[in-house]
Amino acid sequence: MKYTDNFSERIEFVRSRIAEVDYILIGAGAGLSAAAGLAYSGAEFERVFRPWINRYGISDLYTSSFYPFETEEERWAYWAWHIWFARFRPEGTELYRKLLRLVEGKPHFVITTNVDAQFVKSGFMSDKVFAPQGDYAYLQARSGRPQTLVYDEPWVREAMAATHDCEIPATLVPRHPQTGELMSPNLRCDETFVEDENWHRQARAYQDFVERAQDSRLLLLEFGVGFNTPTIIRFPFERMAASCPQTTLVRFNRDEPQPILEHVRNFTGFTERLDDVMDKLLSARDSEFALQKA
Repeated sequence: MKYTDNFSERIEFVRSRIAEVDYILIGAGAGLSAAAGLAYSGAEFERVFRPWINRYGISDLYTSSFYPFETEEERWAYWAWHIWFARFRPEGTELYRKLLRLVEGKPHFVITTNVDAQFVKSGFMSDKVFAPQGDYAYLQARSGRPQTLVYDEPWVREAMAATHDCEIPATLVPRHPQTGELMSPNLRCDETFVEDENWHRQARAYQDFVERAQDSRLLLLEFGVGFNTPTIIRFPFERMAASCPQTTLVRFNRDEPQPILEHVRNFTGFTERLDDVMDKLLSARDSEFALQKA
């Protein structure tokens, strides 16, 4: 199936594929968390970050990540609030829970470029999630050595409580417990990014899942993946769909649903509001279950 304007036909196509396939691989980018209501700008951002907006002129959580703070005390006051806002403040969201309901009962795995842990917060098993770009919940040595991470929630809350005039005390600037080196959030931005033992374990789990599933009936569900880092999810998913005749790609993308590769045969896309699409898919699945029991 290729893309069609008929919404009901696309819903039925995906419902039937979910029922038939042997494996489901989920790929998720920033668009999924945005659709779930996790905004990096807007009224709530402005309320929480008003002191930084007034002092530095920041406008959103993403671009402010690159702000050249003059001191470590300023830098880490901001990052404590940034990490809390994006990682520890939100609970698991209903949209992610709907996605879990949709794939429950099928062998599934998740690869996501998001660093907010929403999949695990919303009920997905952590050993079935690979987040190659990092996790806000961890800090690393700024040099990338040693290859170990430090869980940062206790520090985040202490630093937030101690923030005054957009700064924290020098004693709270985080340093690596083994080396005393200044630290950075464990977010991939250059070659210093730390890939610790858990990162490599989940990378192997992802590769094992793909190898196990690629010769079977595989459904690729891709959510909100654009062209910021397309080599992680978007392009590999298209290659799998083009090269494996039993693989189906379903792309949920408001702006760019169409594949680039010409030979993606089993494909459909959705530009509609994701919450509405998930409700329709769950309703169709539940109706099928009811008929089976009747």
